[in-house]
Amino acid sequence: MTVWAIRVKDLRKQYPGRSGPVHAVKGIDLEIRNGECFGLLGPNGAGKTTIINMVLGVHEPSSGSVQIGGIDVARHRSQALARSNFAAVYAALPGNLTVEQNLRVFGLIYSVPRLQERIEELLQRFGLTALRKTRCGLLSSGESTRVSLAKALLNRPELLLLDEPTASLDPSSAREVREAILEAARSTSCGILWTSHNMYEVEAVCDRVLFLSRGRILIEGDPKALAGRHGAANLEELFVRLAREPLAGPGALAP
Repeated sequence: MTVWAIRVKDLRKQYPGRSGPVHAVKGIDLEIRNGECFGLLGPNGAGKTTIINMVLGVHEPSSGSVQIGGIDVARHRSQALARSNFAAVYAALPGNLTVEQNLRVFGLIYSVPRLQERIEELLQRFGLTALRKTRCGLLSSGESTRVSLAKALLNRPELLLLDEPTASLDPSSAREVREAILEAARSTSCGILWTSHNMYEVEAVCDRVLFLSRGRILIEGDPKALAGRHGAANLEELFVRLAREPLAGPGALAP
């Protein structure tokens, strides 16, 4: 296992537009160490999901490179993605399969060793044991989120990508899920790329954060120190100010 869960270099993505190319991601560099939780932050349309899709190989970058566990995604996609996993509220699991069937199918896809033992462990960790025979299409949004997170940890990934992982959970459940994610990931030194609009959550889980706007990096650093460094009362205030004045640059953030 390399020291880096992921390394992204000069990542760019553009799409054709009526009046010329639309630049969705503009030269992004980021590195996440094994065992580190890294927050990718920004308003809607900032480029977060586009970056995740390029990391997962869903979208091909216009230029730049992505390495997962030292393996280049463009050259060895299957090998790189076998070291990663993903969960998001918009990526629902097959609704006609039960909770246990979904975990078994994805476990077979990832060739998870001692699969049934791993399924039992994750069912217990995410409070899903009583729902194991329930079809996923009948679950509440919160229950579905917990199943998706269990699926995302099945293969003990080196890189875990979480796009708004607790968005559908009440505060108590969200806290329990955050703790379960961190415990499970850090027990295997997994690196986490976490997107969220909940700045309380970001401060609670992330070691470092990066703020994006219009496909560019604005600022990066420790979420517990960034707000004070830029003259904001807290991380949420900093987020709002960055979203409102994205072109002013970090130097314009201080009052």
